[in-house]
Amino acid sequence: MNIKITGTGSYIPSNIERNEDFHNHEFLNSDGSTINAPSEVIVKKFKAITGIKERRYAKPHLTTSDIASFAAKKAIENANISKEDLDYIIVAHNYGDVKSDSIQSDTVPSIASRVKHLLRIENPKCVGYDLLFGCPGWIQGVIQAEAFIKSGIAKKCLVIGAETLSRVIDPFDRDSMIYSDGAGAVIVEATTEQQGGILAHEAATFALDEAHFIYFGETYNQDISDNRRYIKMHGRKIYEFALTNVPMAMKSCLDKSGIDISKIKKILIHQANEKMDEAIVKRFYELYDMEMPDGIMPMSIGKLGNSSVATVPTLYDLILNGEMDGQEINKGDHIMFASVGAGMNINAIVYEV
Repeated sequence: MNIKITGTGSYIPSNIERNEDFHNHEFLNSDGSTINAPSEVIVKKFKAITGIKERRYAKPHLTTSDIASFAAKKAIENANISKEDLDYIIVAHNYGDVKSDSIQSDTVPSIASRVKHLLRIENPKCVGYDLLFGCPGWIQGVIQAEAFIKSGIAKKCLVIGAETLSRVIDPFDRDSMIYSDGAGAVIVEATTEQQGGILAHEAATFALDEAHFIYFGETYNQDISDNRRYIKMHGRKIYEFALTNVPMAMKSCLDKSGIDISKIKKILIHQANEKMDEAIVKRFYELYDMEMPDGIMPMSIGKLGNSSVATVPTLYDLILNGEMDGQEINKGDHIMFASVGAGMNINAIVYEV
């Protein structure tokens, strides 16, 4: 028995927010002071660091559970299975359903229960639950699905990563330009194929000094006194943490798999920041005294931004469907999924397609 991804689906919102749309924003420092540079200059520097030219925002009437269900439906259809045969629905997210212009996150009932409701699944033995694990949540959901199937308590699992980060960003914070909305989903199931599937995984939580590198905090505009909280991060600390720890976790995962690094065709890493991701993968190859191969790291962040848990499954779905120029993944290829995010959490999977 091999445990494989048999279907994929994604939902990319139609609303495009371009960098030029931020030229009229008032960006402030964390202490509320004015940044001594025009917004156009701030946006240009932002693009040079992150690689982001535009990002996608969900339409106001849609929530995280809505877009999660859209991606899920596509994955179920792509896997050619009955939705009633699903044993688990695992939804990775971090902020629940935040309605447009709302100051409150709604997580009761769970996003997974809402997705099951929207999919009109009748089977009560299809168990739905949410997974909060920062940006690595979708990969962690796949790791959990594999464990359920290996233990014999499940045969088919739906794993979704969905987020509407546009609802939790501080417009006065430069980092708000990073975040976007989106959803990706996969079906993970036991197959009779003799080869392929999940070969190894690695996961870790660093919380001694790193727990609050990403957190919920107040707006940088000190003239605003409401109780709303926004996603905040210590960018430099995250960058240094990621470069130190993510390559090591990827190496540990690859070594467990028994696969030679030369066989890895693609590394699908969480689309956090183009320069950071490139530095992580370069350092990973340096651990094997190798240079990073050209084309090994597909990037969607330039047009889609950072949609947290949705970036990796969305990227995988886009490549499989031929929607990423110059990128392809074929049956028998060895690939790696990897992510880092709030917690601080890290994980990776070595997978044979």
